[in-house]
Amino acid sequence: MTLSSFKSAAVAVAFGVGFLATQAASATQPLVSVDWLKTNTGRNNVVVLDLRTDKGDDKTASYSAGHVPNAISSTYPGIWRTTRDSVVGVLPPVETIEQDIASLGISDEKQVVLVPAGTNVSDFGVAARIYWTLKHLGHDNVSILDGGHSAWLSSGAPLQVASVEPVAASFRAEPVEELNISTPQVKDRLNSGALFLDARPTAWFTGEKKHPKAARYGRIPGAIEADNHKFFDEETGRLKDTATLRDLVPAEVKSDSKIVSYCNTGHWAATNWFVLSEVLGFKDVTLYDDSMVGWSQTDNPIASGADG
Repeated sequence: MTLSSFKSAAVAVAFGVGFLATQAASATQPLVSVDWLKTNTGRNNVVVLDLRTDKGDDKTASYSAGHVPNAISSTYPGIWRTTRDSVVGVLPPVETIEQDIASLGISDEKQVVLVPAGTNVSDFGVAARIYWTLKHLGHDNVSILDGGHSAWLSSGAPLQVASVEPVAASFRAEPVEELNISTPQVKDRLNSGALFLDARPTAWFTGEKKHPKAARYGRIPGAIEADNHKFFDEETGRLKDTATLRDLVPAEVKSDSKIVSYCNTGHWAATNWFVLSEVLGFKDVTLYDDSMVGWSQTDNPIASGADG
């Protein structure tokens, strides 16, 4: 969907829950409604992934208690993230994740629908991160269920208890390099006019707190505070409506801005990337996979304090 067509849709139907409820089946919608999924969950070319992940030994307890019919359990971080050179939560090697994605029954022509718990911004971030991963690997045919499992449950839609075993498919990754940025590339962009949006809450942004795996406190110099929590409505379990999202974007962000979204490990940053790139249609948004855990490992410059 182009930015111009997105704006037209937004004006015509106040894009959000109302739009999602009436949308036609489409492989290009970043968010799909419960009604859409009710109609399409049984199709051979749709793979539904239930992303709910429980603490403790049984990571799939919630899934086993009831899930969207035909949904396959895919716990997080699971296959989706790994550790590289003491940097946690990064993308696995392409050849590894390519095979793991295929094992879930995902092939190049199938639409993937991601179902988070639908309870808070962190579990939305799970879906956003996996969505970004698939997009980065060249699989555009992916959507998130708006409101997640909670929305499915509250609609009275049926649940399935029996586990669904995926049938392995053929998936070939074709990475879209501009959707991910490395630490050396971030360093090159520091004085290039790029905007670095920090998706972390204020205490992390100012350097009062840090991720346990980060070597130092603080943020990337010149970064703009853009806490991902403000884009999400905890009461509804959904992103806020499009007009509100647009108003919440920092004033420094323009339509032609080169935007780098980052946080501690690229989880919260995925929500900001999704809002800016997929919902609001900004054209040049990338995600810094290593984020502050990676940035802080060496002598890269770091700012702290309210004003930097």
